[in-house]
Amino acid sequence: MRADLPVNTVALARFLLGKVIVHDTSNGRLSGRIVETEAYPVGDAAGHAFRGRTPRNGSLFLARGHAYVYLIYGISMLLNVSSERAGVGAGVLLRAIEPLDGAELMDSTLQGSGRHDIGRGPGRLTKALKIDLRHDGIDLCRTGSSLWLAEGAQRTRRIGKSVRIGLTYEADRILRFYERGSIYVSGPKRLLRD
Repeated sequence: MRADLPVNTVALARFLLGKVIVHDTSNGRLSGRIVETEAYPVGDAAGHAFRGRTPRNGSLFLARGHAYVYLIYGISMLLNVSSERAGVGAGVLLRAIEPLDGAELMDSTLQGSGRHDIGRGPGRLTKALKIDLRHDGIDLCRTGSSLWLAEGAQRTRRIGKSVRIGLTYEADRILRFYERGSIYVSGPKRLLRD
């Protein structure tokens, strides 16, 4: 699969829409079809790689297709996919999924909410798929990995784009991509340009 991944952060953010993120757990397979991403390209002041490599962000500097998992605000894990060649720091944040395998095992803390909320938003996505810091650095393209990227069976709808969500730096850049018309996409409806 790595050979199919574009060596360009913005292109990869678009490419990942419709792909499936799979986590094989001891309780069964959890998977979701990716419906929303955000690109954090080389030189982006909002990206974790902007100030260079550190022990925390080292996975962003691995060859494209590796997981970069980190804790934000002390409560939520977020999952990024490294997006450039080895040694160049950049990534794509996975923002939302459409639940597929194991939806009944996915942990939605939203009492009374529907299936569409399980993976809507980057924190819910990792919670639903049981992804944590132990997954940081995993090769998402490696055969036999417990966490991996797969081809989607369903064709991707038209792709929409908008500014990224919740940023202070470079907040006006159009680097958020989503599948138009998907009920699983996160964020304010005013950002959706359908």
